[in-house]
Amino acid sequence: MLFNLKLFAKTEKISFTNDSAYVKFLLDSDTISKEISKIEKDLKLTFPKRLVNNFLSEKGSELKYHHNQSPDLIMINKVKFDKYFTADYFRNYFAGLIKSIKEENIKSLQIELPEFNSLKKYFSDESYLHQSVIEGCYLGNYAFNKFKSDAEKPKQLKINLHTKNSAKLKKTIQETENLIKAITFTKDLVNDPAISLTPKSMAAQTKSNLTKAGVKVTIFDEKQIKKMNMTAVLAVGGASDNPPRFIVMNYKPKVKTKKKIVLVGKGVTFDSGGLSIKPSDGMIEMKADMAGAGAVIGILYAAALNKLPIEVVGVVPAVENMISGNAYRPGDIVRTSSGKSIDIGNTDAEGRVILADALEYASKMKPDEIIDFATLTGACVVALGQNAAGILTHDDNLFTQVSNAGYKTWERVWRLPLWHEYHELIKSDLADVKNVGPRWAGAITAAKFLEYFVDENIPWAHIDLAGPAIHHKLNNYTDTYETGFGVRLIYEYLKQQA
Repeated sequence: MLFNLKLFAKTEKISFTNDSAYVKFLLDSDTISKEISKIEKDLKLTFPKRLVNNFLSEKGSELKYHHNQSPDLIMINKVKFDKYFTADYFRNYFAGLIKSIKEENIKSLQIELPEFNSLKKYFSDESYLHQSVIEGCYLGNYAFNKFKSDAEKPKQLKINLHTKNSAKLKKTIQETENLIKAITFTKDLVNDPAISLTPKSMAAQTKSNLTKAGVKVTIFDEKQIKKMNMTAVLAVGGASDNPPRFIVMNYKPKVKTKKKIVLVGKGVTFDSGGLSIKPSDGMIEMKADMAGAGAVIGILYAAALNKLPIEVVGVVPAVENMISGNAYRPGDIVRTSSGKSIDIGNTDAEGRVILADALEYASKMKPDEIIDFATLTGACVVALGQNAAGILTHDDNLFTQVSNAGYKTWERVWRLPLWHEYHELIKSDLADVKNVGPRWAGAITAAKFLEYFVDENIPWAHIDLAGPAIHHKLNNYTDTYETGFGVRLIYEYLKQQA
């Protein structure tokens, strides 16, 4: 992390200490010039005319002023409600701000939170508006320095959030900090290279952290996986010197619950492609091929830390897809724990193979819903870019509620069809189903494969997060490290189900 952050809810008049910064938002309106004058009067200063004119111009968005007294740094932001404004505005802004002041020698940050009444169109309530600000501060503060020998010790940064209802804000800060703790754990897992994060170590870290939060974690080793007839997991993980693990996490609150939801995550800690080997450039991000598993682990962690009144089970098949004399081969027939057989057309389509065993396991629990998460296909990234995850389901209600949670959290999903005709593309003459189809509709045929292993009486959704789970330049909080996509999305979804 860049700073050792401490956030506080404040209602009293702002007072400034040495090495402090001040942040305020102004709505773009006819009165904005008068509001600037009021700020000058309140702070007993005069902004340079050039800065004010640039700020008031049509293209102006920020007045940034280094002052020779406290506050040492002043940032006034113009909020424009145009077609580009989104619910991610404050999260993205503060993520960028935290990184930008790293070299400013700022020790305290005074933030006047924006008024909710003018933002009702974009935020469901005032608490979530404030949550987006808090998330931005923490997400921008993230850094993965595990392997840096010259990593700097984080500086102290005190952030005072000023609002009219500090008691309500305190609760929001606490809940959001718990959520961020879970997201940080997910990001640490996904950013950890495969030399360090093996199936065994991922299972051990998961058990160590989640058990403390009240989650029951059961880890099955390769011998137990064999007894469970999970031949698909063993086939994919068989070539690695790091044997597979099967991780089951159960969060059950003490209160009576309405639902039990099972989340399943693809846990390929490294994907070489197997005998259908990837080119070198295709392997460079494959430490993140367990981002689906990371999301599931983080969601369970967040639910437990904030004591959500809903039962959630996490299922993660964890493997390395490597190359050796024990590698499974193109042309092999693999029989899963369900008894159904898979015709292996490509060993680089391994994630769906291990998920076949995991979805069968999840179905036997007879939950109210199953949602799986996987960095499953490049085809989904081609279709949607890194802006959104693909979601495939037959259940309109499940889709609508997850989609709504996506627009609220700005971890968006976009629905792709799951029509019966697509199953024709993965029919096999030798087995029950093929693990790859033709070039076209790759994200859809992958989902159709998974559907074959889910109890058709259980509402199910597949989320292909291959795009947004990998670092990208779309936001200030996703531009350097793997993103932890899915934790905020499904945590919000679970809150609505509780």
